[in-house]
Amino acid sequence: MSTTTQRSLSVGGGFAATRTTRRGWFVGLHGSEHAWAIAFALPYTVVFLFFVIYPICYGLWMGSDPALYRELFADPRYLTAVVNTLLYVGIGVNVKMFLAFMLSGFFMQKRWWTKVVMVLFILPWATPALPAFMSIHWFLNGQWGMLNTALYEFFGYDGPVYLNEAWTGLFSNIGAYIWKTLPFWTLILLAGRMAVPQELYEAAAVDGATGLRKFIHVTLPLMANLYFVCTLLDMVFALGDFNATFFVSGGGPAMATEVLATLGIRYAFTVAVPRLGVAAVMSALPLLIPLVILLMRKLRMSEGQL
Repeated sequence: MSTTTQRSLSVGGGFAATRTTRRGWFVGLHGSEHAWAIAFALPYTVVFLFFVIYPICYGLWMGSDPALYRELFADPRYLTAVVNTLLYVGIGVNVKMFLAFMLSGFFMQKRWWTKVVMVLFILPWATPALPAFMSIHWFLNGQWGMLNTALYEFFGYDGPVYLNEAWTGLFSNIGAYIWKTLPFWTLILLAGRMAVPQELYEAAAVDGATGLRKFIHVTLPLMANLYFVCTLLDMVFALGDFNATFFVSGGGPAMATEVLATLGIRYAFTVAVPRLGVAAVMSALPLLIPLVILLMRKLRMSEGQL
C-alpha cells in the first residue's frame, strides 16, 4: 500500500471519528460543560421516571391479573359503564367539535360585539371545573333547581327530575362536558380559520364562488386535517374525563350513569379494591391505544400543515 493511500485512509478515519463523536448527545460541549449539562438534565429525568414511568408501570402491574377482568365482565355495572363511556365519547366529542367548527366561523366576523361575546363565551372554560359542574348539578336539581323553577314560574310546568333518570342523567353529563370544553376547541379551530390565506377566498370570489361554495371548496379542505386531529385528541381526553360525571350526576341513579373513569374511582376508593379500579380504567386501553397511534401517525404525516 502506498504512502499516499495510507495518508488518505488516516485522514478518512479521522473524519469518520469526528463524525462519530459529533453524533453524541452533548454536541459541541467541552470539559465542564458536560457536567453542567448532566446536572441540568438530571432533575427532569428523575421527575419523569418517578412521576410518569413509575406510575404507568405500577398501574400496569396492578391491573395485570386476568382474574380482575373476569370479575369486571361479570359485573353488570361494568357493562353499563362501557356503554355509557362509548356514548359519552361518541356523542359528546362529535357534537362538540361540530359546534366548535360552526362557532369558529361565527367569531370570524369583524364586528365589535363579537369580541364581547367571545369574552363571555370563554368564561365556562376559564372557570375551575368543580364550581362549574356543581353549578350545573344544582341548575338541574328537580326540586330546587333554577331550570325547573323558571319553567314553573313562567309556564306553570313542573319539570322532570333530570338527574334521577338514567338517560336524562347521562345526557346531562354529556351536555355539561360539551358546555365546559366547547370554548377551548372553538378557539383552536378559530386559529386554524385565521391561518387560511385570504387570497384563496379572494380567488374563489373572482371565480364566482358564493359564501357556501367558499366554505365547501376552500374552508373545509383546508380545515379538515386540523378538525380530524382535534377530534382524535378530544376523544383521548374524553375517555379519561372524570369531572363531568362525578360532579353533575354523581354516577347515579344507582350507578346508571357511571363511565369507566368514575367506576374505577368507585372500585378503588368506595369499594376499597384498588386493583379492580385500575383494571376498570385499563380496560379502556384497547380503544385508547389505537386512538393515540392514529393521532401520532396523523401528526407525523401532516407535520407543518396544520
